[in-house]
Amino acid sequence: MDVKKISEIIKNTEAEALPSVLKPFEKDERASVKRLVLSGYKRYNRYLDELMRLREMSRFEADAYAEGHTYIAGVDEAGRGPLAGPVVTAAVILKRGALIEGVNDSKKLSEKKREELFDIIMREAVSVSVAMEDHNVIDEINILNATKKAMTRAVLSLEPLPDLVLTDAVKLDEIEIEQKNIIKGDAKSITVAAASIIAKVTRDRLMLKEAEKYPEYGFESNKGYGTAGHIAVIKELGLCPIHRKTFTKGML
Repeated sequence: MDVKKISEIIKNTEAEALPSVLKPFEKDERASVKRLVLSGYKRYNRYLDELMRLREMSRFEADAYAEGHTYIAGVDEAGRGPLAGPVVTAAVILKRGALIEGVNDSKKLSEKKREELFDIIMREAVSVSVAMEDHNVIDEINILNATKKAMTRAVLSLEPLPDLVLTDAVKLDEIEIEQKNIIKGDAKSITVAAASIIAKVTRDRLMLKEAEKYPEYGFESNKGYGTAGHIAVIKELGLCPIHRKTFTKGML
């Protein structure tokens, strides 16, 4: 078999099936084939590493299923720290045993990867719900309470309702559903991580639309966060309608 054909076969093989496909080529003495086989096994090892990582991230979910839970929701937010725009929360119920390659704390992922995973999660999840509170509510009741309010609404909008809620440390006082508040939950729970991706992508898309309304503030790049450039524009032009007044005191 020529090298080009072997390359196509290896390239088009799913990672989990690589060992059986690579084995017949191991005795091929051609240097180019040896490189292809080595590259294939490296890809397989990366696949195994990712599988182990995802299984570790599914530990809370696995324990909960073993305890008898049926629908487990992960909840997270995006936008607690910015000077402008809403706080966005998401609640996600994944299929039992789902191991979506690449799912991680949204802050550890590139924008391109988040966008890719957003579509996969939306397509494969049992249920997804998004809720947000705008700058006015944040100024009125503070960011933590606004976040809890949006998270609660996101959870209660899920269909079916979960029988367990996993959060990234935040305790939701107004829901009667059992919950576990996990420190750094977006890095330790696959469902919380999935929710963090949905929340982050949703908020970033919203801020791109706000950038069209208020182009001077650079929301397309800073997403409302307090970068040096953003603060400089505030000092020069003042606040725009979506700025959080409680976050920008003393800047003018």
